[in-house]
Parts: sequence; C-alpha cells; structure tokens
Amino acid sequence: MNNNTICAIATAPGGAIGIIRISGPEAISIADKVFRPIGSNLSLSQRKAYTLAFGNIINADNEVVDEVLVSIFRAPHSYTGEDSVEISCHGSSYILQQVMFLLTENGCLPAGPGEFTQRAFLNGKMDLSQAEAVADLISSTNKATHDMALILATNFQNCVRISSNSPLS
Repeated sequence: MNNNTICAIATAPGGAIGIIRISGPEAISIADKVFRPIGSNLSLSQRKAYTLAFGNIINADNEVVDEVLVSIFRAPHSYTGEDSVEISCHGSSYILQQVMFLLTENGCLPAGPGEFTQRAFLNGKMDLSQAEAVADLISSTNKATHDMALILATNFQNCVRISSNSPLS
C-alpha cells in the first residue's frame, strides 16, 4: 500500500471537459481544501460515496478558478481501491494546470504514467493480466486491438459484443 496521495489529468487535451483524478489516503481531504460547494454546506468529507458535488475550485486568494463537479469514491470501492476523487472542470489547459497546481500545493504528488492502474493491481482490484490489458486498451489503435484488450481488461465479464466483422469473431 502506498501512503502518498496522487493526482493527474485523466483526459486528453483540447476537449471541452477535463477530468483530474486524485487517489490516496488524503484524496478527499485535499480536494476539500480547494473545493467550495454551491447549494450545500456539506464538505466533501461529509458526503456519501458515489455522489456528485457541484461547486467551485478556489485558489489561495479565495478566487474562483472554475465551476466544477466532484465525484467521490471511498475505499475499497474505487478503481484503485483507495479513497478517490474526480474533478470534472472545463477543459482549458490553463484551468487544468491551475487545479493541478492547487492540488500539489495542498499535498498531492503528480502521478506517474500508469500509477492509478498500478495501485489498483497492488490493492488487489485487478490481476496482472488485467493491468496489462488496461495499458493495451489505452494504446489500442484499431478495433481488433481494442476488442482484445477490452476482453482481457474485463476478464471476460461484462464484455461488449464483438461485431461480426471483427477479426476476433
């Protein structure tokens, strides 16, 4: 188990929406330091798992960086098996970098490539073949490699139906 809390931008650049993922023992408390809810007085740490919170990301000068939705996942029922938060914000590279800066200033470490999946493996959320298949799924460049990686990543459960024109059918 790792005692560090990590964060990373989880979406490709250039989209209208950006998602920043946080995972680790302090994920919720660190997110609480930069998030101000709108329409509720409940902090993120007071909210139930699998809920969304609407509000603002606030910088050290108490200025609004962006209006966001925050998803809360509690251990062990998350992708990594740790407490996790996903911040859905506008996809501007400036906004994403500002949110990342605020998170790292408040205790997060930037995640390395594949670190969320590594934590999922180390926490028993997936086996090694599934972890490798996630990497294959991310790097898939055509339907055949996508379909094979998806089958392996989901361990043959809950797979999408492979179309009849796929080389795998």
